[in-house]
Amino acid sequence: MKVLVVGKGGREHALVHGLWQSGAEVLATQPNPGMAQHARGVDIAPTDVAGILKVAQTEGVDLVVIGPEAPLVLGLADVLRANGMATFGPGQVAAQLEASKDFTKQFLNRHHIPTARHVTVTHLHAAKAALQTFSTPPVIKADGLAAGKGVVVPDTWAEAEAAVQAFLGDRTLGDAGATLVLEERLIGPEISALALCDGTTILPLDLARDHKRIFDGDQGDNTGGMGAVSPLPTVDAATRKRIHEDVLLPTLAGFQKDGLDFRGVIYAGIMLTSDGPKVLEYNVRFGDPEAQVLIPRLGARLADLLLATATGNLAGKSVPVDSPAAVTVVLAAAGYPGTPRTGDAISGLDVAAAMPNVLVFHAGTRADGAAVVTAGGRVLAVTGLGATVADARATAYQAAGKIDFAGKQMRRDIAASVI
Repeated sequence: MKVLVVGKGGREHALVHGLWQSGAEVLATQPNPGMAQHARGVDIAPTDVAGILKVAQTEGVDLVVIGPEAPLVLGLADVLRANGMATFGPGQVAAQLEASKDFTKQFLNRHHIPTARHVTVTHLHAAKAALQTFSTPPVIKADGLAAGKGVVVPDTWAEAEAAVQAFLGDRTLGDAGATLVLEERLIGPEISALALCDGTTILPLDLARDHKRIFDGDQGDNTGGMGAVSPLPTVDAATRKRIHEDVLLPTLAGFQKDGLDFRGVIYAGIMLTSDGPKVLEYNVRFGDPEAQVLIPRLGARLADLLLATATGNLAGKSVPVDSPAAVTVVLAAAGYPGTPRTGDAISGLDVAAAMPNVLVFHAGTRADGAAVVTAGGRVLAVTGLGATVADARATAYQAAGKIDFAGKQMRRDIAASVI
């Protein structure tokens, strides 16, 4: 099988590695140095819809796998499918489930999928008035895509008012923050429930947990994710059943009722509240860093599963139930999640990658001659595999300790809550 992977971050490196492990010939758009070890690069931007179509046709690929959300929002999957290309990724309208928080809320309410109460506002005075309708400071969400920086979880009313002012008054996020969703703050552990969906069948992957805050103990600013773990032995069978029956199956039914073309992976961010699972958000692609713990657990099954999803043949497929546990620790650059410093030389990559049960996924890196240097906020994702979460965690941290660069940031408590 020849596969074109669109994207060049940590999630896409995990996809490239998994597809290569599955025996596929892999091409990738503008691959980072880690991806280039297992994929042939094509110098096409992930958002160049016409260019990607031309490459896919010229190369005669059997499958296109779209990694990031931006090309999906641009309608890349629609264009590829209209030209006869098997494509893993939802259509443009379905991608609004990630591109618009308000679109998602309307979808959840329309299909009776449990979620938090919310108010959508577009003007500063309306936002300030809406704040007063909540008994505690609500979560402030920019409606549009904001690279992981569009959500504020305030602890005080002053922080809530400051977030509203920044987004609607000062327009710090531009058009992405021109509409806000103010949402009741839910209490409980947060988990990630991902499932493959081919339009008629939904196939859940194992549960995972992201760690979004920059510092240990879930302190500091939100990030794109500082680490992940899968499976979650602390989530019991009854809760898993409720997630499947109350969230995933109604989501599939919603796609069908609304006529949404969804052939890809749906990611439901879920809060396990005292009233049961409630959906915080949808993503329409693999999470990052959840991809770095879920994809290695699929082993050599990845290519078959992605192709079956793209071609409507998921019925009868299954995911491994005895796969190893995985823990990913993200190494971030100095200054992240603000303005990251770039250009710092990275050492220890080969040492870490050579360790047993270790995978080092590149995200914000670039080649500088013979060296690899930092080139983004989240630089690397170091994944450890093991028979238990504790084993995987120990391996991940041992490997992460072998890698160094100036200003390296790393949480020390990834997966501790599930051991």
